[in-house]
Amino acid sequence: MEKKEREFKPFISADKDISELTVTSVLLGIILAVVFGAANAYLGLRVGMTVSASIPAAVISMGVMRIILKRESILENNMVQTIGSAGESVAAGAIFTIPALFMWATEYGKTAPSLIEITLIAALGGILGILFMVPLRKALIVKEHGVLPYPEGTACSEVLLAGEEGGASAAAVFWGLGIASIYKFVTDGIKLFPSEVDYSFKKFKGAGFGADVLPALVSVGYICGIKISTVMFAGGALGWFVLMPLISMFGGDTVLFPSDVAISAMGTWAIWKSYIKYIGAGAVAAGGIISLIKSMPLIVSTFGKAMKDYGNKEFGDSSVRTDADIPMKHILVAIVAIAVVMWLVPALPVNFFGALIIIIFGFFFATVSARLVGLVGSSNNPVSGMTIATLLVATLFLKYTGQTGYAGMVSAIAIGSVICIIAAISGDTSQDLKTGYILGATPKKQQIGEIIGVIAASIAIGGVLYLLNAAWTFDSAELPAPQAVLMKMIVEGVMNANLPWGLVGAGACLAVVIELLGIPVLPFAVGLYLPVHLSAGIMAGGLIRFVVEKKNKDVEPGILFSSGMIAGEGLVGILLAVFALIPAGKQTLAQVIDISGSFSLGMAGSVICFAGLAALLYYFAAGKKESK
Repeated sequence: MEKKEREFKPFISADKDISELTVTSVLLGIILAVVFGAANAYLGLRVGMTVSASIPAAVISMGVMRIILKRESILENNMVQTIGSAGESVAAGAIFTIPALFMWATEYGKTAPSLIEITLIAALGGILGILFMVPLRKALIVKEHGVLPYPEGTACSEVLLAGEEGGASAAAVFWGLGIASIYKFVTDGIKLFPSEVDYSFKKFKGAGFGADVLPALVSVGYICGIKISTVMFAGGALGWFVLMPLISMFGGDTVLFPSDVAISAMGTWAIWKSYIKYIGAGAVAAGGIISLIKSMPLIVSTFGKAMKDYGNKEFGDSSVRTDADIPMKHILVAIVAIAVVMWLVPALPVNFFGALIIIIFGFFFATVSARLVGLVGSSNNPVSGMTIATLLVATLFLKYTGQTGYAGMVSAIAIGSVICIIAAISGDTSQDLKTGYILGATPKKQQIGEIIGVIAASIAIGGVLYLLNAAWTFDSAELPAPQAVLMKMIVEGVMNANLPWGLVGAGACLAVVIELLGIPVLPFAVGLYLPVHLSAGIMAGGLIRFVVEKKNKDVEPGILFSSGMIAGEGLVGILLAVFALIPAGKQTLAQVIDISGSFSLGMAGSVICFAGLAALLYYFAAGKKESK
């Protein structure tokens, strides 16, 4: 191991000091942090998952810095993607939990969380995630270079090293952004055709099928690949083609909790919402905990190494540029200060014991996350499992110390939100520091850049959540917010004991069976929990990736194009939310531009246009022709 460390030489040697943390890189990084943070927030609230922004941010940076600004510093480009990718991680952590606070505010007639509260939760959680990860850098990034691959971090370094291709790569991202923006505006803006195809089988009562024909879904499928897409679709198929028909067949005129309507009178969507959703929730919760348990050997070993590094008083004090971190004494002071702020600031519903839980669980899960993403990548990081475990412990603790009801549930979600963001950011920071290690960046400057990106994205995420909730509300058809609804259900179930535990337990047992069969449990459980319409759209993207790989084509152009499409749909989705709030006479601007009442291509138009979108993705992915 030590031999590999001595032999490794970064692209930029330690004795060279070139442009890195500059005004240009900071400003461009902040813009990308806000853009990708907002786009991923919309995607996560719509689909329940987010995608990495590191590589798209890197290629956009190269396109802007090299082509437009004529700046050649690879470390400056790396700083842009470091700052920019932080926005995606903040969004991922925030949308998994914070929408629950909006939903409870509506249900209990309370005030929604303030922008200050959301910003503080996101910023403090993000900064803690960075601070907890910094002392792990030498143990995980340096000493285990060649052992822990850190797939996204390594891939991002390869993209930056291939700088001469930056213009063409950036073009793929911008093409995807433009095409998806137009498509999204046509389908969900002027509503020329529906964005969802839905069909219920009359002779197979209870069963249904459909697809959300949107750019983000086919893009997520392409990025995830055929295996994850297929497993996710299988979960949806089990729910909509097996469980729902069985419930309809055997239920008859029975009124079964939590519904108050006879099963014979329920359609497909009513059966899904009343029963399958809870079975899926149990499966997702169990799947997250199973993933956590399987990682325990790694967790224990990594935690031990981390404690040794934290005990090193000389940590961070290095005269070598490529070995300098934020000093340990500064890290410890900042962690204590953040804990005090969380405890004493009235805007945060966290007491002393809540702040203590955040520090203990936060450090533990930051350590877990930093190690796991090095092995399996950020996409397979069980952040939801860590959040579920935290919520269970926090809610039980609050309940048995007398903090119950609405106040107790809000406090539990606030604690879970900070932990979720800590886990997401520590994983992202690990990948970015790996990229910097390969390129020869200054770790301390990257860590400062991460903090800048977190603060920028945290300020923006509150406004995005307020805007989307005002336009459509969370847990609606437009914004299902599946992860946040799941976290809300878990806290309510523990605090009020009002969940249909039989259905939840059945889902948990199903997850165990899936795990024993050797099938990836979390994608399957998420597919069961979400409507099949979402996993069908994702499956289409997975199939395109499968065909591209079979033809021995490089998948990278398709990933960049898909990343652009996700950003394009997310940004137009936010724009349409603004339109839904702008008055135009007796209507809103969104209602004015809606032409579906007078003309629509119908579901046939939806299928044809989606097929055209899929063909465009294949065209760019297969690299038939360079677009400049």
